[in-house]
Amino acid sequence: MSSIDTLFKTLRSQNRKAFMPFVTAGDPDLEFTSALLRRLVDRGSSMCELGIPYSDPIADGPVIQASYTRALDAGLHVADIFDMLAGTTPELPAPVVTMVSYSIVYRIGLAQYVARAKAAGVAGAIVPDLPVQESDDLAKVCRSEDFSLIQLVTPTTPPDRAKQIADKTTGFIYYVSVTGITGERTELPPQIVDNVAWLREQTDLPVCIGFGISRPEHVRMLAPVADGLIVGSAIVRRVAEAATRDRQSVLSEIADYVDQLLAAMP
Repeated sequence: MSSIDTLFKTLRSQNRKAFMPFVTAGDPDLEFTSALLRRLVDRGSSMCELGIPYSDPIADGPVIQASYTRALDAGLHVADIFDMLAGTTPELPAPVVTMVSYSIVYRIGLAQYVARAKAAGVAGAIVPDLPVQESDDLAKVCRSEDFSLIQLVTPTTPPDRAKQIADKTTGFIYYVSVTGITGERTELPPQIVDNVAWLREQTDLPVCIGFGISRPEHVRMLAPVADGLIVGSAIVRRVAEAATRDRQSVLSEIADYVDQLLAAMP
């Protein structure tokens, strides 16, 4: 079993749900990213999702796109991210997964990317621009290395395709809550609850919901039907202030925000 499999087995035995924050690697720098990962896990996050900056993200809204641009403009490289993780993950009692473009994985090499990620303590990868029908090669590498390949299902995914995605996914299924891009939302579509309930009937894999979740009321709405909740833009927006404010105060503010969301978990 991978560390992600072990995590969800433990959570299910305790009737608990995973809280999964997303942060951008290298925004404003890798030292801050490392400190933020530690703070998020200290406050009770079950798993952390780390965005690998990419110049042409396909599903990210303006907040995360801007964070990627800042990191890339500062000269960030994937090797630097892995070096930071290698020094950070041994101190984290929670898995880390990367959100990474297939272009980056392909350029490095499928086996090489997985090997370097594993060596840095990474437990899996979310590859949002890799269609399921083209995922066999990477899935084979990931399965051989017990490295989770987390794939996405959206509100517009046809049922037969959703089942195909579930069959080729390991770790957990990432359910995209809204049609569109990442970003904080005031309200979320009520049909998410039924959509996720249906998906959970099709697979034994955990189903985690992301995109748009930013308020305690969102957590209360979705946690009963999900295995985990992913919060990104609301955290990345607060991180953006780290460049102009005292970093410890920014870390404390993010930790307090996460506390509010965790308090709404069942």
